[in-house]
Amino acid sequence: MTLAQRDWLEPSLSAWDPAALAVADDWRSLVDVFFAGATGRALRDRLQARVAAGAAVYPPQPLRALTLTPLHAVRVVILGQDPYHGPGQANGLAFSVAPGIAPPPSLRNIQVELTRERQTGELESPPVAAPVGDLTPWAEQGVLLLNACLSVERGLPASHAKWGWEVLTGKLIEAVSARSSPVVFMLWGKHAQDRVAALRGAAHAGPRLLLRANHPSPLSARRAPVPFIGCGHFAQANKFLRDNGVTPIVW
Repeated sequence: MTLAQRDWLEPSLSAWDPAALAVADDWRSLVDVFFAGATGRALRDRLQARVAAGAAVYPPQPLRALTLTPLHAVRVVILGQDPYHGPGQANGLAFSVAPGIAPPPSLRNIQVELTRERQTGELESPPVAAPVGDLTPWAEQGVLLLNACLSVERGLPASHAKWGWEVLTGKLIEAVSARSSPVVFMLWGKHAQDRVAALRGAAHAGPRLLLRANHPSPLSARRAPVPFIGCGHFAQANKFLRDNGVTPIVW
């Protein structure tokens, strides 16, 4: 298949009906309340208008993270900014790409850090045969891979920012924070760190671990003050989970 043929057939959002979107049962009421309100209705209308105008909107399943990772199962939260905007890349999970798509630079650096932690013995995790870009197995283990904005148009990064998604994802983060079970927040870069700033000092029913480092993008992954490469977050997350009686993640 040529690149032009692939782009023509590339799946994108074909319709927008929030009530028809599959999400785990314990996320459903929160999602429904949001889309019944003014901000959710305005977001719905804008998405419907862009799809009707023929825009390529990614990913085809914007709420896929809420399908694969129920609220009650969340053990780790990894926050991204918005979906990849290239054809075939976004699959509804932060930092993840669809099967068969080459990992973008930030995801490659995530793989570099995982490999480093395994090689140094920090991370007790089964070795992987080869780097992969599809992080669905993480989501299925309770890693909520959540972007602040859940849709984007082809070739236009942040094109749906401030449309209202951030209000919904803020509510999702609050719901996770309110849980009684141990949860790790991996906060890579200022954007992710600012997203949970409002949670500082809030009452939590269960233990929390907030891990902060630079974003894994090539521009910041190895820079001060807290380089992503060398942060040890995957090992720290698993130690925290084990120490609190929770099964660690197979990264």
